[in-house]
Amino acid sequence: MTKADIVEEVYSRVGFSKKESAEVVETVMETIKKTLEGGKTVKIAGFGNFVIRSKGSRKGRNPKTGQEIEITPRRVVTFKPSQVLKEHILNYKPSGGESAEGGEPA
Repeated sequence: MTKADIVEEVYSRVGFSKKESAEVVETVMETIKKTLEGGKTVKIAGFGNFVIRSKGSRKGRNPKTGQEIEITPRRVVTFKPSQVLKEHILNYKPSGGESAEGGEPA
């Protein structure tokens, strides 16, 4: 599913214009991004948590040369699904032509 698909869902379900739907989706995504940039967790009830995790430096290896290198510390975003989402996915039964895999990758 793409951002355009999400905009289309908002448009068809809520009744906003396509422009308003796009603005709503963009505002939500921008708010999530700014919150994560600030190092804060984003908690969406019934869906899950987006969390910033700090990874320390570590030793790695260049796969082409085999040379050992230092991988610098960095921050990464992780997603932890809520129990509600986990149970919903676990109990999901595809209907008709849908595949259990959900079709296209997100």
